[in-house]
Amino acid sequence: MALTTYTISDLAKEFDLTTRAMRFYEDMGLLQPERSGPGGRNRIYSARDRTRLKLTLRAKRLGLSLTEAREIIDMYDSPRDTGPQLRKFLAVLAQHRKQLEEQMADLQANLDEVKVHEKEARALLAKSEKTRQVA
Repeated sequence: MALTTYTISDLAKEFDLTTRAMRFYEDMGLLQPERSGPGGRNRIYSARDRTRLKLTLRAKRLGLSLTEAREIIDMYDSPRDTGPQLRKFLAVLAQHRKQLEEQMADLQANLDEVKVHEKEARALLAKSEKTRQVA
């Protein structure tokens, strides 16, 4: 049975990435393709690499740094005891949830301030238009 393998172009196209981004993820230790061809120029990605890439992109969407993503993904490579990796994942998610909630509160305060200024500006505009009509 042949193992499924992918080229850098295959995965870049599938996940809508540039090959440069793929090489960056490799430099960060997130992907470990085999090398072939003259001087090892050709990268051969395994199903494991594809899964790690998928998890990396999911972690990025959740707001994790690539270092945090790598730490968590590396834990999944030794699935003997999933407890530590799940606790780490929950801790990271809790930290990011807290950050997002703080950002959301800041945005809400900013939005509320914009609404106040809009209301004041509308009132001043209405007042100036009434004054102009009377004159």
